[in-house]
Amino acid sequence: MTVSGPTSQTFISQRLKLNYFDWGNSEKPPLVLVHGGRDHARSWDWTAEQLAQDWHVVAMDHRGHGDSDWVSDGNYHTNDMVYDLAQLVHQLGRGPVTIVSHSMGGNVALRYAGMFPEMVTKLVAIEGLGPSPEWKEKQRSTPYPERMREWIEKKRKAAGRMPRKYDTIEAAFARMIEENSYLTEDQARHLTIHGVNRNEDGTYSWKFDPHLNVWGVEDVADEFIEATWGAITCPTLLLYGADSWASNPETDGRIAHFNTAKVIEFKSAGHWLHHDQFDKFMGVLRDFL
Repeated sequence: MTVSGPTSQTFISQRLKLNYFDWGNSEKPPLVLVHGGRDHARSWDWTAEQLAQDWHVVAMDHRGHGDSDWVSDGNYHTNDMVYDLAQLVHQLGRGPVTIVSHSMGGNVALRYAGMFPEMVTKLVAIEGLGPSPEWKEKQRSTPYPERMREWIEKKRKAAGRMPRKYDTIEAAFARMIEENSYLTEDQARHLTIHGVNRNEDGTYSWKFDPHLNVWGVEDVADEFIEATWGAITCPTLLLYGADSWASNPETDGRIAHFNTAKVIEFKSAGHWLHHDQFDKFMGVLRDFL
């Protein structure tokens, strides 16, 4: 089979039209790629190209991201995204699936795997456990009414904020490089080209909803998240970058809530370790799969 690139497809989830990219080879086992926050499905292209010979690779755009619809009220909840992933797998009519995920997408995929353990064969989550216990404890030191008031003020500002405009795609490219200095120029250019829309006035804006910069004050209780992690039955790989802001679960104790998970840390890599150390990442991923 010759990989010629993906086709864009859509599915409906909670009245939203969501986008995914299908790399073909539908007779092969299904593998779903789930991106992180303020990212898009085409950030997986390098991974998909390497795996599309042996897998039916599908990469989804989360609600509010990429070419998927934005929610009307600007409120994005992780469990709604879990529903979206469940709906994608359901509409594909294939299963169980293998999942490779990053950051917010890892948070979503881990919950899905705990809720539907029979539907996931293997799971990779790159820095997908969400905020560290230390960070959560610090946040909760501020009284809940104060945090809610701050959230309301941030949401009000977000409602009046237009997506940032860049005069040229080169300016957007420069911002991408600034965000992650580990990226090569080719990587950053690819991520930029697929991550922007061109506006009517000729400027460029990122595809993601600006409201994604403001998350809710509280998620579901920690005990429910930990119980969901504990319900995962498939082999699970938790990957972390040594130079990332994310907290390693072997250090902060969260690995204790998993029954089938292993942690691997990547040196000279940050939060986007699958870009920062692509060759090493692919080696680890192929061995695991």
